[in-house]
Amino acid sequence: MKMKIITPDGYVWDREIEEVILPSSTGQLGILAHHAPLLTALDIGVMRAKTAQGWVALVLFGGFAEVLNNQITILVNGAQEAHEIDLQHAQQEEAKALEQLQQAATPTAQIEARQNLAKWRARVQAVSFQI
Repeated sequence: MKMKIITPDGYVWDREIEEVILPSSTGQLGILAHHAPLLTALDIGVMRAKTAQGWVALVLFGGFAEVLNNQITILVNGAQEAHEIDLQHAQQEEAKALEQLQQAATPTAQIEARQNLAKWRARVQAVSFQI
């Protein structure tokens, strides 16, 4: 099955996969070949894709996924492969983001801090899948 990941900057991924687990807004969503047509919202989280070489983890920063005719098209605000992430740096940034959330004084600041924390937590989680 073909999978494409597209961000505002262009194509991030365009590969054949055997299966994928997506961070949908309703929980983890597994997709295999010949899946029924589907359109779903994606949360910030870790996507795991099984390729011929094995499992690969990517962080997705929210968006949408469409499954149609044995092809998955993912439109997201951003994406990062786990192998590009420095675990120690991600853990430090996660701690900073948690502190920012605790200090957020306005509803807008709280929303922004939660989003930032979710991104760093997803990065840490993605690296743990690759280890």
